[in-house]
Amino acid sequence: MQIRQLTANEMEERIALSEFAFQKGLSEEEAKEYKASFRPEEHWGAFGEDGKLMSGLHLIPFEMRAGRTLLKMGGIASVATWPEARRYGCVTKLLGQALVTMREQGQTVSMLHPFSFPFYRKFGWEMTVERKMYVIAQSQLPKRSEVSGKIVRAAKEADAFNDLYDRFAMGRVGMLKRSPEWWRSKVFSKPGLAAIWQNESSEPEGYILYEVSGGTFAVHEWVALTEEARRGLWQFAANHDSMADKVTMTVPADDESPFLFADPRFKQEVVPYFMSRIVDAEGFVSLLPFAPGAGNESLRLALRDEFAPWNDGVFRIEWDAEGAARMRREEEAAVRSDGVACDIQTLTAMLLGNRRPADLERWGRLRGDAERIELLERRVPAHRPYLADFF
Repeated sequence: MQIRQLTANEMEERIALSEFAFQKGLSEEEAKEYKASFRPEEHWGAFGEDGKLMSGLHLIPFEMRAGRTLLKMGGIASVATWPEARRYGCVTKLLGQALVTMREQGQTVSMLHPFSFPFYRKFGWEMTVERKMYVIAQSQLPKRSEVSGKIVRAAKEADAFNDLYDRFAMGRVGMLKRSPEWWRSKVFSKPGLAAIWQNESSEPEGYILYEVSGGTFAVHEWVALTEEARRGLWQFAANHDSMADKVTMTVPADDESPFLFADPRFKQEVVPYFMSRIVDAEGFVSLLPFAPGAGNESLRLALRDEFAPWNDGVFRIEWDAEGAARMRREEEAAVRSDGVACDIQTLTAMLLGNRRPADLERWGRLRGDAERIELLERRVPAHRPYLADFF
Protein backbone atom coordinates (compact mmCIF):
# COMPACT_ATOMS: atom_id res chain seq x y z
CA MET A 1 0.00 0.00 0.00
CA GLN A 2 1.22 3.49 -0.87
CA ILE A 3 0.11 6.63 0.99
CA ARG A 4 0.58 9.82 -1.02
CA GLN A 5 -1.03 13.04 -2.18
CA LEU A 6 -3.28 12.88 -5.20
CA THR A 7 -2.44 14.35 -8.57
CA ALA A 8 -4.71 16.53 -10.69
CA ASN A 9 -5.29 13.55 -13.00
CA GLU A 10 -6.84 11.57 -10.14
CA MET A 11 -9.62 14.05 -9.45
CA GLU A 12 -12.34 12.05 -11.23
CA GLU A 13 -11.37 8.92 -9.31
CA ARG A 14 -11.64 10.87 -6.06
CA ILE A 15 -15.07 12.25 -7.01
CA ALA A 16 -16.33 8.74 -7.82
CA LEU A 17 -15.17 7.44 -4.42
CA SER A 18 -16.84 10.30 -2.53
CA GLU A 19 -20.10 9.98 -4.47
CA PHE A 20 -20.27 6.27 -3.69
CA ALA A 21 -19.23 6.53 -0.03
CA PHE A 22 -21.62 9.35 0.85
CA GLN A 23 -24.40 8.16 -1.46
CA LYS A 24 -24.79 11.57 -3.03
CA GLY A 25 -24.17 12.31 -6.66
CA LEU A 26 -23.01 15.80 -7.54
CA SER A 27 -25.23 17.97 -9.67
CA GLU A 28 -23.72 19.55 -12.77
CA GLU A 29 -23.25 22.81 -10.88
CA GLU A 30 -21.78 21.09 -7.82
CA ALA A 31 -19.36 19.09 -9.97
CA LYS A 32 -18.24 22.27 -11.69
CA GLU A 33 -17.68 23.98 -8.32
CA TYR A 34 -15.81 20.95 -6.94
CA LYS A 35 -13.48 20.74 -9.92
CA ALA A 36 -12.76 24.47 -9.81
CA SER A 37 -11.79 24.29 -6.12
CA PHE A 38 -9.98 20.92 -6.25
CA ARG A 39 -6.48 21.18 -4.80
CA PRO A 40 -4.75 17.81 -5.23
CA GLU A 41 -2.11 18.64 -2.60
CA GLU A 42 -4.88 18.69 0.06
CA HIS A 43 -6.08 15.18 -0.83
CA TRP A 44 -4.30 12.08 0.42
CA GLY A 45 -4.94 8.58 -0.86
CA ALA A 46 -4.14 4.99 -0.05
CA PHE A 47 -3.26 3.19 -3.27
CA GLY A 48 -3.06 -0.54 -3.87
CA GLU A 49 -0.33 -2.43 -5.67
CA ASP A 50 -2.27 -1.95 -8.91
CA GLY A 51 -2.09 1.82 -8.45
CA LYS A 52 -5.82 2.23 -7.89
CA LEU A 53 -7.23 4.51 -5.21
CA MET A 54 -8.48 2.47 -2.25
CA SER A 55 -9.21 5.20 0.29
CA GLY A 56 -9.09 8.99 0.43
CA LEU A 57 -8.89 11.83 2.93
CA HIS A 58 -9.17 15.60 2.49
CA LEU A 59 -6.88 17.66 4.75
CA ILE A 60 -8.08 21.28 4.65
CA PRO A 61 -5.98 24.16 6.00
CA PHE A 62 -7.99 26.46 8.28
CA GLU A 63 -7.44 29.05 10.96
CA MET A 64 -9.44 28.51 14.14
CA ARG A 65 -10.34 30.88 16.95
CA ALA A 66 -9.29 30.33 20.55
CA GLY A 67 -10.65 33.61 21.85
CA ARG A 68 -8.55 36.39 20.33
CA THR A 69 -5.87 33.90 19.31
CA LEU A 70 -5.86 32.38 15.82
CA LEU A 71 -4.50 28.85 15.54
CA LYS A 72 -3.61 26.92 12.39
CA MET A 73 -6.01 23.99 12.20
CA GLY A 74 -6.18 20.94 9.96
CA GLY A 75 -9.72 20.03 8.99
CA ILE A 76 -10.27 16.34 8.19
CA ALA A 77 -13.07 15.72 5.70
CA SER A 78 -14.35 13.29 3.06
CA VAL A 79 -12.72 10.20 4.57
CA ALA A 80 -13.89 7.35 2.33
CA THR A 81 -12.91 3.79 1.39
CA TRP A 82 -14.16 1.46 -1.34
CA PRO A 83 -15.91 -1.58 0.26
CA GLU A 84 -13.43 -4.04 -1.24
CA ALA A 85 -10.56 -2.13 0.39
CA ARG A 86 -11.95 -2.12 3.93
CA ARG A 87 -10.24 -3.96 6.80
CA TYR A 88 -6.81 -3.26 5.29
CA GLY A 89 -5.99 -0.36 7.64
CA CYS A 90 -6.26 2.31 4.91
CA VAL A 91 -7.87 4.93 7.14
CA THR A 92 -5.46 4.21 10.02
CA LYS A 93 -2.52 4.90 7.72
CA LEU A 94 -4.17 8.00 6.21
CA LEU A 95 -4.90 9.48 9.63
CA GLY A 96 -1.34 8.75 10.74
CA GLN A 97 -0.01 10.55 7.66
CA ALA A 98 -2.43 13.43 8.27
CA LEU A 99 -1.08 13.90 11.80
CA VAL A 100 2.50 14.01 10.53
CA THR A 101 1.57 16.46 7.77
CA MET A 102 -0.39 18.74 10.09
CA ARG A 103 2.53 18.90 12.51
CA GLU A 104 4.92 19.76 9.66
CA GLN A 105 2.53 22.52 8.53
CA GLY A 106 2.28 24.04 12.01
CA GLN A 107 -1.34 22.99 12.47
CA THR A 108 -1.33 22.29 16.20
CA VAL A 109 -4.98 21.23 16.30
CA SER A 110 -7.38 19.29 14.07
CA MET A 111 -11.17 19.11 13.78
CA LEU A 112 -13.57 16.75 12.00
CA HIS A 113 -17.25 15.83 11.76
CA PRO A 114 -17.35 12.10 12.56
CA PHE A 115 -19.49 9.41 11.01
CA SER A 116 -18.79 7.60 14.30
CA PHE A 117 -17.54 9.12 17.55
CA PRO A 118 -16.12 5.80 18.88
CA PHE A 119 -14.17 5.27 15.65
CA TYR A 120 -12.29 8.58 15.78
CA ARG A 121 -11.81 8.44 19.54
CA LYS A 122 -9.54 5.46 18.88
CA PHE A 123 -7.21 7.81 16.98
CA GLY A 124 -7.13 10.61 19.54
CA TRP A 125 -10.00 12.88 18.51
CA GLU A 126 -12.53 13.87 21.17
CA MET A 127 -15.95 15.50 21.16
CA THR A 128 -15.55 19.23 21.83
CA VAL A 129 -18.47 20.94 20.08
CA GLU A 130 -22.13 20.41 20.86
CA ARG A 131 -24.94 22.54 19.48
CA LYS A 132 -28.58 23.07 20.39
CA MET A 133 -31.39 22.92 17.86
CA TYR A 134 -34.58 24.86 18.55
CA VAL A 135 -38.09 24.56 17.16
CA ILE A 136 -40.12 27.50 18.52
CA ALA A 137 -43.79 28.21 17.90
CA GLN A 138 -44.54 31.78 16.83
CA SER A 139 -46.76 32.14 19.91
CA GLN A 140 -43.75 31.51 22.14
CA LEU A 141 -41.52 34.21 20.66
CA PRO A 142 -40.76 37.23 22.86
CA LYS A 143 -43.43 39.91 22.83
CA ARG A 144 -42.77 43.17 21.03
CA SER A 145 -40.61 45.56 23.05
CA GLU A 146 -39.20 49.01 22.49
CA VAL A 147 -35.85 48.97 20.73
CA SER A 148 -34.01 52.00 19.43
CA GLY A 149 -32.31 50.27 16.50
CA LYS A 150 -33.59 48.93 13.22
CA ILE A 151 -33.31 45.93 10.90
CA VAL A 152 -32.00 46.45 7.38
CA ARG A 153 -32.07 43.77 4.71
CA ALA A 154 -28.66 43.47 3.07
CA ALA A 155 -26.96 41.91 0.08
CA LYS A 156 -25.00 38.74 0.77
CA GLU A 157 -21.52 40.23 0.68
CA ALA A 158 -18.71 39.18 3.01
CA ASP A 159 -17.60 42.75 3.75
CA ALA A 160 -20.95 43.53 5.36
CA PHE A 161 -20.94 40.53 7.71
CA ASN A 162 -17.38 39.41 8.39
CA ASP A 163 -16.53 41.97 11.09
CA LEU A 164 -19.65 41.06 13.08
CA TYR A 165 -18.88 37.37 12.68
CA ASP A 166 -15.26 37.88 13.82
CA ARG A 167 -16.31 39.84 16.90
CA PHE A 168 -18.70 37.05 17.85
CA ALA A 169 -16.08 34.37 17.14
CA MET A 170 -13.53 36.02 19.46
CA GLY A 171 -15.69 34.97 22.39
CA ARG A 172 -15.55 31.32 21.35
CA VAL A 173 -13.20 28.39 20.82
CA GLY A 174 -13.48 26.47 17.56
CA MET A 175 -14.87 29.09 15.17
CA LEU A 176 -13.30 29.30 11.71
CA LYS A 177 -11.59 32.36 10.30
CA ARG A 178 -13.67 32.82 7.15
CA SER A 179 -12.28 33.89 3.81
CA PRO A 180 -14.39 35.78 1.25
CA GLU A 181 -14.53 32.57 -0.80
CA TRP A 182 -15.81 30.61 2.22
CA TRP A 183 -18.54 33.18 2.75
CA ARG A 184 -19.55 32.94 -0.90
CA SER A 185 -19.45 29.16 -1.39
CA LYS A 186 -20.35 27.83 2.07
CA VAL A 187 -22.40 30.48 3.90
CA PHE A 188 -24.20 32.61 1.33
CA SER A 189 -24.86 29.61 -0.93
CA LYS A 190 -27.76 28.62 1.33
CA PRO A 191 -31.14 29.86 0.08
CA GLY A 192 -32.87 32.81 1.66
CA LEU A 193 -32.20 36.39 2.67
CA ALA A 194 -29.90 38.37 4.95
CA ALA A 195 -30.51 41.28 7.32
CA ILE A 196 -28.36 43.38 9.64
CA TRP A 197 -29.36 44.92 12.96
CA GLN A 198 -28.20 48.52 13.42
CA ASN A 199 -28.30 50.54 16.64
CA GLU A 200 -29.66 54.08 16.80
CA SER A 201 -26.32 55.39 15.49
CA SER A 202 -26.63 53.08 12.45
CA GLU A 203 -23.74 50.90 13.69
CA PRO A 204 -24.18 47.18 12.96
CA GLU A 205 -24.53 44.99 16.07
CA GLY A 206 -25.92 41.75 14.69
CA TYR A 207 -27.20 39.90 11.66
CA ILE A 208 -29.45 37.09 10.57
CA LEU A 209 -29.34 34.77 7.55
CA TYR A 210 -32.76 33.20 7.10
CA GLU A 211 -35.28 31.55 4.81
CA VAL A 212 -39.08 31.53 4.98
CA SER A 213 -40.61 28.45 3.39
CA GLY A 214 -43.48 26.05 4.06
CA GLY A 215 -44.63 27.88 7.17
CA THR A 216 -41.16 27.84 8.77
CA PHE A 217 -38.84 30.74 9.52
CA ALA A 218 -35.51 28.90 9.26
CA VAL A 219 -32.51 30.73 10.72
CA HIS A 220 -29.31 29.64 8.95
CA GLU A 221 -27.06 31.88 11.06
CA TRP A 222 -27.61 34.41 13.82
CA VAL A 223 -25.18 36.80 15.53
CA ALA A 224 -26.22 39.31 18.21
CA LEU A 225 -23.41 41.26 19.88
CA THR A 226 -25.64 43.29 22.21
CA GLU A 227 -28.82 42.70 24.17
CA GLU A 228 -30.68 45.20 22.00
CA ALA A 229 -29.58 43.35 18.87
CA ARG A 230 -30.80 40.08 20.37
CA ARG A 231 -34.23 41.54 21.15
CA GLY A 232 -34.39 43.26 17.76
CA LEU A 233 -33.63 40.06 15.85
CA TRP A 234 -36.25 38.10 17.81
CA GLN A 235 -38.74 40.82 17.06
CA PHE A 236 -37.85 40.61 13.36
CA ALA A 237 -38.53 36.86 13.41
CA ALA A 238 -41.85 37.44 15.18
CA ASN A 239 -42.87 39.92 12.49
CA HIS A 240 -43.17 37.01 10.07
CA ASP A 241 -46.16 35.57 11.94
CA SER A 242 -48.41 35.83 8.88
CA MET A 243 -45.99 33.66 6.87
CA ALA A 244 -44.52 31.23 9.40
CA ASP A 245 -45.91 29.42 12.43
CA LYS A 246 -42.57 28.28 13.80
CA VAL A 247 -38.90 29.24 13.95
CA THR A 248 -36.04 26.74 13.61
CA MET A 249 -32.42 27.54 14.40
CA THR A 250 -29.12 26.09 15.62
CA VAL A 251 -27.30 27.84 18.47
CA PRO A 252 -24.31 27.29 20.80
CA ALA A 253 -24.84 24.70 23.53
CA ASP A 254 -24.66 27.45 26.17
CA ASP A 255 -27.30 29.67 24.52
CA GLU A 256 -29.49 31.26 27.21
CA SER A 257 -32.61 31.98 25.16
CA PRO A 258 -34.84 29.51 27.07
CA PHE A 259 -34.28 31.42 30.32
CA LEU A 260 -35.10 34.70 28.62
CA PHE A 261 -38.35 33.44 27.05
CA ALA A 262 -41.63 33.77 28.93
CA ASP A 263 -42.43 30.21 27.87
CA PRO A 264 -39.25 28.09 27.59
CA ARG A 265 -41.14 24.87 26.81
CA PHE A 266 -40.18 24.67 23.18
CA LYS A 267 -38.28 21.83 21.52
CA GLN A 268 -34.59 21.88 22.40
CA GLU A 269 -32.22 19.17 21.25
CA VAL A 270 -28.52 19.02 22.17
CA VAL A 271 -26.58 17.49 19.28
CA PRO A 272 -22.94 16.27 19.46
CA TYR A 273 -21.37 17.95 16.44
CA PHE A 274 -17.59 18.13 15.93
CA MET A 275 -14.53 16.44 17.35
CA SER A 276 -11.11 18.01 17.90
CA ARG A 277 -7.61 16.73 18.47
CA ILE A 278 -4.43 18.35 19.72
CA VAL A 279 -1.89 17.50 17.02
CA ASP A 280 1.23 19.02 18.61
CA ALA A 281 0.84 19.37 22.36
CA GLU A 282 4.00 21.41 22.94
CA GLY A 283 3.20 23.84 20.14
CA PHE A 284 -0.47 24.09 21.05
CA VAL A 285 0.10 24.87 24.74
CA SER A 286 2.58 27.62 23.85
CA LEU A 287 -0.08 29.36 21.72
CA LEU A 288 -3.17 28.90 23.88
CA PRO A 289 -4.02 31.77 26.26
CA PHE A 290 -4.31 30.58 29.87
CA ALA A 291 -5.60 32.39 32.94
CA PRO A 292 -3.17 34.66 34.81
CA GLY A 293 -1.89 33.74 38.26
CA ALA A 294 -0.09 35.21 41.24
CA GLY A 295 3.29 34.21 39.81
CA ASN A 296 5.14 31.49 37.92
CA GLU A 297 3.74 27.96 38.34
CA SER A 298 4.39 24.56 36.81
CA LEU A 299 3.44 20.90 36.89
CA ARG A 300 4.46 17.65 35.25
CA LEU A 301 2.16 16.00 32.74
CA ALA A 302 2.44 12.34 31.76
CA LEU A 303 0.70 12.33 28.39
CA ARG A 304 -0.34 9.25 26.45
CA ASP A 305 -0.78 9.43 22.66
CA GLU A 306 -0.57 6.18 20.73
CA PHE A 307 -0.81 7.72 17.25
CA ALA A 308 1.39 10.82 17.61
CA PRO A 309 4.61 9.71 19.34
CA TRP A 310 5.89 13.28 19.66
CA ASN A 311 3.06 13.85 22.18
CA ASP A 312 3.69 10.63 24.09
CA GLY A 313 5.82 11.02 27.20
CA VAL A 314 6.41 13.20 30.24
CA PHE A 315 6.37 16.99 29.95
CA ARG A 316 6.58 20.01 32.17
CA ILE A 317 4.03 22.81 31.67
CA GLU A 318 5.09 26.22 32.96
CA TRP A 319 2.91 29.32 33.29
CA ASP A 320 3.98 32.88 33.98
CA ALA A 321 1.94 35.42 35.93
CA GLU A 322 0.25 36.74 32.76
CA GLY A 323 -0.94 33.30 31.63
CA ALA A 324 1.61 32.56 28.90
CA ALA A 325 2.61 28.91 28.94
CA ARG A 326 5.20 26.59 27.53
CA MET A 327 5.46 22.83 27.50
CA ARG A 328 8.72 20.89 27.19
CA ARG A 329 9.63 17.22 27.30
CA GLU A 330 11.35 15.79 30.37
CA GLU A 331 13.45 12.68 30.69
CA GLU A 332 11.53 9.69 32.00
CA ALA A 333 14.02 9.39 34.87
CA ALA A 334 12.93 12.82 36.12
CA VAL A 335 9.34 11.74 36.70
CA ARG A 336 8.10 11.91 40.26
CA SER A 337 4.66 11.66 41.84
CA ASP A 338 4.02 15.41 41.76
CA GLY A 339 2.22 15.57 38.42
CA VAL A 340 -0.92 14.67 36.52
CA ALA A 341 -1.54 12.06 33.85
CA CYS A 342 -4.03 11.71 31.00
CA ASP A 343 -4.39 10.74 27.36
CA ILE A 344 -4.52 13.12 24.39
CA GLN A 345 -8.33 12.95 24.22
CA THR A 346 -8.63 14.14 27.81
CA LEU A 347 -6.16 16.98 27.26
CA THR A 348 -8.14 18.01 24.18
CA ALA A 349 -11.42 17.90 26.09
CA MET A 350 -9.95 20.07 28.86
CA LEU A 351 -8.26 22.69 26.66
CA LEU A 352 -10.77 22.86 23.79
CA GLY A 353 -14.01 21.28 25.00
CA ASN A 354 -14.58 23.12 28.31
CA ARG A 355 -14.46 19.92 30.36
CA ARG A 356 -13.21 21.03 33.76
CA PRO A 357 -10.14 19.37 35.31
CA ALA A 358 -12.01 18.51 38.52
CA ASP A 359 -14.74 16.75 36.54
CA LEU A 360 -12.21 14.89 34.40
CA GLU A 361 -10.46 13.71 37.58
CA ARG A 362 -13.79 12.61 39.06
CA TRP A 363 -14.61 10.63 35.89
CA GLY A 364 -11.23 8.87 35.99
CA ARG A 365 -9.94 10.60 32.85
CA LEU A 366 -7.33 12.76 34.63
CA ARG A 367 -5.12 11.49 37.43
CA GLY A 368 -3.42 13.72 39.96
CA ASP A 369 -3.55 14.93 43.54
CA ALA A 370 -5.88 17.68 44.74
CA GLU A 371 -3.19 20.37 44.65
CA ARG A 372 -2.34 19.79 40.96
CA ILE A 373 -6.00 19.52 39.93
CA GLU A 374 -6.68 22.81 41.70
CA LEU A 375 -3.76 24.39 39.82
CA LEU A 376 -5.30 23.29 36.52
CA GLU A 377 -8.70 24.58 37.62
CA ARG A 378 -7.16 28.02 38.15
CA ARG A 379 -5.03 28.11 35.01
CA VAL A 380 -7.36 26.54 32.42
CA PRO A 381 -9.98 29.17 31.53
CA ALA A 382 -13.63 28.35 30.98
CA HIS A 383 -14.04 28.05 27.21
CA ARG A 384 -17.17 28.49 25.12
CA PRO A 385 -16.86 25.95 22.30
CA TYR A 386 -18.84 26.50 19.11
CA LEU A 387 -18.59 25.96 15.38
CA ALA A 388 -21.10 27.57 13.05
CA ASP A 389 -19.70 25.92 9.92
CA PHE A 390 -19.48 22.45 8.41
CA PHE A 391 -16.73 20.83 6.37
